[in-house]
Amino acid sequence: MIRHMSIERLMPPTTTTERETLRGYLDFQRATLALKCDGLDDEQLRQQASPPSTLSLLGLLRHMAEVERVWFRLVVNREDVPRVWSDTGDFQAAFNTDGATAHEAYAAWEREIEHARRIEATVDSLDNVYRYERRDMDISLRAVMMHMIGEYARHNGHADLLREAVDGTVGP
Repeated sequence: MIRHMSIERLMPPTTTTERETLRGYLDFQRATLALKCDGLDDEQLRQQASPPSTLSLLGLLRHMAEVERVWFRLVVNREDVPRVWSDTGDFQAAFNTDGATAHEAYAAWEREIEHARRIEATVDSLDNVYRYERRDMDISLRAVMMHMIGEYARHNGHADLLREAVDGTVGP
């Protein structure tokens, strides 16, 4: 059984600044994924619940580490770092869990979340705009944070179904 970062899933604030609201909703979604994966071993996290899909909880953790890195470190902070799981920039590579471990996935995911939080905190305005060359688009920090909330929410829906298939656990 793998236990990772202390999971504190607080309801997002609803009467504060826009920035604090976005932070709260993003952290809520991050904690939701952590709860869906909590207490499972490598084999359970690797379980694919809906063949022919190869989607698994371990794959979702790996994918979200990649997504956190791309949006916050590569796009917002303009760091020259490689992708976490793919040399070619393929987000789908994270879903391949052959040889992957929960320990490595959690470590990468938690590390990328910490980078993301640090980077976001240093940006003075949600209106700051960044260039995402790969998609030939400009994007504000506000839109990055909204995208991340949506990305987690979508995948947390998958995680609900995956966790239920693994051990019957349902709920928040």
